[in-house]
Amino acid sequence: MRPILETDQDFICDIQAPCFQLLLPEEMELVRASKTQVLFRKGDHLSKQGAFASYALFVIKGLAMQYIEGDSARNFNLRIIQPGEFVGLSAVFSKNTFNYSAVALTDCQVYLVEKEAIVKVVKQNGIFGFNLIQRYCEQNGNLFDTLRNVLHKQMNGRLAESLLYLNGLKKEHPEIFQLLSRKDVADFAGISTESAVKLLKNFEKDGLIELNEKDIIIVSQHGLNEISKKG
Repeated sequence: MRPILETDQDFICDIQAPCFQLLLPEEMELVRASKTQVLFRKGDHLSKQGAFASYALFVIKGLAMQYIEGDSARNFNLRIIQPGEFVGLSAVFSKNTFNYSAVALTDCQVYLVEKEAIVKVVKQNGIFGFNLIQRYCEQNGNLFDTLRNVLHKQMNGRLAESLLYLNGLKKEHPEIFQLLSRKDVADFAGISTESAVKLLKNFEKDGLIELNEKDIIIVSQHGLNEISKKG
């Protein structure tokens, strides 16, 4: 992690995200005064599960991956974090620690915004607060869908669901599969890397996908949807 100074070429001088445009001038000034712009290099952690959190993060550029750390070396990947999304909102309004980890898949430019500033703005600005609640509820809804996927589907259904989710990001981020290892893909489905590799080869044999080195090309979205539903 490296702070980005106003004199740096890649410094972004204003907060252009739609959610911040809901703020009044004095509220925007409070956020500006309470934020630090930083650069996370690929592989750096934006948040670490269990670590103390005095701020929330807002991603300006780059992609990151949110995951839950297990007791062993196994992790469970929850989602891809894209520009315009917050990391660590739960630490603002509940306990003071991050309840998940997030790692940069690419170089990421991020605002670190002090928790107290976010709380003050939410209390003052109902529209901004409503926007944050909407985002948080959407994320919670996705987490419940992920939980149902893991609890009620077999391995092939879970992997098919994960491939469909990741493929949905390809329009805006064509390189998404190339940023992920086979272990990362397996951790989205909650299965071992060995099982994921075997199932991917089976999917390719069945004409559902094509494997091109690290890239995964969906050939039959309908076929994967059927496996996901029946899995």
